[in-house]
Amino acid sequence: MSYLNELINTEDSAELREELLERLAIVEHKIKFIDKVPVCFLDSDGYPNLTLSAIAELGGATITTQPMEAVYVIFYQENKLLDDLMRKVPVLLDQDWSSVKFGRVCLLADSYRLSKPEDAVALVEDIAEMIHPGHFIFGYEGDKWIRFAV
Repeated sequence: MSYLNELINTEDSAELREELLERLAIVEHKIKFIDKVPVCFLDSDGYPNLTLSAIAELGGATITTQPMEAVYVIFYQENKLLDDLMRKVPVLLDQDWSSVKFGRVCLLADSYRLSKPEDAVALVEDIAEMIHPGHFIFGYEGDKWIRFAV
């Protein structure tokens, strides 16, 4: 978690630094007691996208580049919002993927500035909420990400 700790330490406000570290600690603590989940990130053309791998691992994911191996498939691409993804994703889905069969496909908007500590922590929380429903509820579903029903 050193990358994220270093980023948080760039924050000027001591109060905000403390809050961000506490939020991360909560996720980290819960993840210790939950199995890691295989997740495949795909871009809007259906190719593996490893941009968010480090942050996703903090949220409880193990990264795979094979959608057939993934419990969750998350579509994410830089400069794409939910509307953009909703137009492109339906034709990319394969009914043989277990993530499709069990409704575990999510769309993640590129609305995070990962150079901003607060956004990076929020993304960790959002990924944890996506792939561990019931264990995490942060309330950004529908705003920054959605579960995509087939």
